[in-house]
Amino acid sequence: MNVSRLIPTAAVAGAVALGLTALTACSSSDAADHKNGDKLDVVASFYPMQFLAEQIGGEHVSVTTLTKPGVEPHDLELSPRQIGGLTDADYILYLKGIQPAVDDAIGQSGAKDAVDAAKLTTLEDHGTEAGGEEHGHEHHGDEAGADPHIWLDPVKYAEVAKGVGKSMEKADPDHAADYRKNTDALVGKLDALDKAYADGLKNTATKTFITTHSAFGYLAERYGLTQEGIAGVDPEAEPSPARISEIHTIAEKDRATTVFFETLASDRTAKTLAKDTGLKTDVLDPLEGITPKSKGADYIEVMRSNLAALQKALGAK
Repeated sequence: MNVSRLIPTAAVAGAVALGLTALTACSSSDAADHKNGDKLDVVASFYPMQFLAEQIGGEHVSVTTLTKPGVEPHDLELSPRQIGGLTDADYILYLKGIQPAVDDAIGQSGAKDAVDAAKLTTLEDHGTEAGGEEHGHEHHGDEAGADPHIWLDPVKYAEVAKGVGKSMEKADPDHAADYRKNTDALVGKLDALDKAYADGLKNTATKTFITTHSAFGYLAERYGLTQEGIAGVDPEAEPSPARISEIHTIAEKDRATTVFFETLASDRTAKTLAKDTGLKTDVLDPLEGITPKSKGADYIEVMRSNLAALQKALGAK
């Protein structure tokens, strides 16, 4: 993660003030409309939160996202207008630990209905700096070292969905029954996805996969796999020569066939390593955003594409 690009607290505070004055009459009207019984004005931090809000909120919510499609969410910088909009939102859904600029802005905004998805499940430390293969210890959402990539585990994502559903019921009790119904429907889809992964990855020739982005610790632990990250949690980070040497050894020992890269970051490291080791390359999407390059139109479709890629790479039987 590029810490040099994070917004300092003082700058955020100033931007909040500027953003509040920069808001248009339209945004003020949106807030007033909800008070008159119209749609809940929801701000989501990035795609996994947007998907939950849209699926659970349905026709009763108007969802905007702080992270545009194609933008790498870890290094997001917010405009004054976006920061100011947090204050007027009826409901904010974010995931603490993924986007420091968002975390800071929400803290400065004083927003009342800001729901941190990290608090709706149990986080763990997957040792992502060392490659991500270790099973971790449990953490609460605000503890340092916890892996925030919970949406890549359908079971944990379902836990979060249930918490989001309950919080939406409180934020908009007039439509509580619909939120419950939509939550149940989404959880059903996630349960089916979990079963597909469990069945599809039960018998494989190898359990080890190599990835440029150590985002798949929860998924690996859930389905008995071993994630070997080339350079930790930052998809743009350059691996050390020692780590590259380790990956060479691991690939040979564990019969790994593929180096995975993602759509929102450079594939240069993956292709270089694959060339050096004689391995293949493929996409394993961390689902931080949907773009035209995504292998699917939404979370469920891309997760099923990820399953197919893992099955191929791991030699599923």
